[in-house]
Amino acid sequence: MTSPYDAPMRIALDEARAAVEHGDVPVGAVIVDSQGTVVAAAHNRKEQLGDPTAHAEILAIRAAAEALGGWRLEGHTLVVTLEPCPMCAMAVVWGRLDRIVYGAADLKAGAAWSLFNIPQDGRLNHRCELIDGVLGDEAATLLAAFFAERRCAGALLRDPTIVLPPCRWVRDGRGGRADEGGSLENCWAGFTGPVGSNPTPSAATIP
Repeated sequence: MTSPYDAPMRIALDEARAAVEHGDVPVGAVIVDSQGTVVAAAHNRKEQLGDPTAHAEILAIRAAAEALGGWRLEGHTLVVTLEPCPMCAMAVVWGRLDRIVYGAADLKAGAAWSLFNIPQDGRLNHRCELIDGVLGDEAATLLAAFFAERRCAGALLRDPTIVLPPCRWVRDGRGGRADEGGSLENCWAGFTGPVGSNPTPSAATIP
């Protein structure tokens, strides 16, 4: 089923891929106005900037406020590849955005249904609509591939003699990732201990 937010979510997915280039977790976000026009776009830059607050949502909200000349973002929507954390969910409330649209659920830190529901907490002075699962499988695949590759690298650092199946992954042109020479499951083969899992296709388990 298509969504009116598919197009901006694809832009957010492109932003998420850009985060990988500098070692950041692939999360991307865009802010769109009531006509669907993108007014700001950003991706996670926490590692790049050494800033714990440099999440994609925060950077997109800051850019939108600067572009519009004010902090009140009524009539605007945050479209983000991963369910916002408590910090980002609260930033949406402070910015008075109308809604949050996200792709993959974050079962460990999500604050827009998974663990908390900050944007719709009746004790706050602003609430916003929530829409989940938009291109969620693509967003979850991107995240899962990123962490699978990182686990492969970590295993080799711990034991350089270990033989792992090929686990390099490349863009597949459809918003996700395709492995090269092995499957995502093969990337996890040979490991002991928890490697994380996706309880549903659109749920991301972040280490």
